[in-house]
Amino acid sequence: MTVTQFNPEGLPVTDAYHHVAVATGTRHVHVAGQVGWDAQGELIAPNLAGQVAQAYRNVAAALAGVGATFADVVRLTVYVADWDVAQYPAFADGVARVADEIGFTAPPASLVGVQSLFQPGILVEVEATAVLD
Repeated sequence: MTVTQFNPEGLPVTDAYHHVAVATGTRHVHVAGQVGWDAQGELIAPNLAGQVAQAYRNVAAALAGVGATFADVVRLTVYVADWDVAQYPAFADGVARVADEIGFTAPPASLVGVQSLFQPGILVEVEATAVLD
């Protein structure tokens, strides 16, 4: 494996992400922001949990396209429109819905609240960076 994720002593442990990822590979994969669209470009859910689940599925599909999985991810950046901490349970539910399906490994991540995303109705966008070989 080219990526090792861990939580150094002195940092809080969370199920949502690891604080550090060390990558030893040379092939970098950058996945553009993925949203809650299906393969036809249709928004699959009007709610945050549904869109999070689909966005994570789309990241997994993009990774698979180059022979990678979430085990190769060194960084996620998640943008959520009109973020409020009260939305966290819906966000976490979306991740939980697909975690086993996509082999989610909780890589280092940032969740950034934004006023809006590029199109009305889009509630979440997920970017990923992976390292292979």
